[in-house]
Amino acid sequence: MKYSLVVVAAAVSALALSACERQPVVAPAAPPATVVTVPVPGPPGPAGPQGATGAPAGKGETGAPGMTGVEGKKGGDTIVVVPSSAPPR
Repeated sequence: MKYSLVVVAAAVSALALSACERQPVVAPAAPPATVVTVPVPGPPGPAGPQGATGAPAGKGETGAPGMTGVEGKKGGDTIVVVPSSAPPR
């Protein structure tokens, strides 16, 4: 039991080190690309004729009426006294 840990550690180390010695896999070279020539468009032609006038539009619908304002606050029991202006001297 005392030496089993040492034996397992040595086995794992041997497996790890042997995994690093593999030869790398090299992919074969790709075939050369094919060259495709694309024709260049020529100069633009003359402008086409003017289009026909469209049909007249019908009358649109009227919108809904807007909201009205809310009623104002009613007066309470408060009385405001405004003093009269002073007589001229």
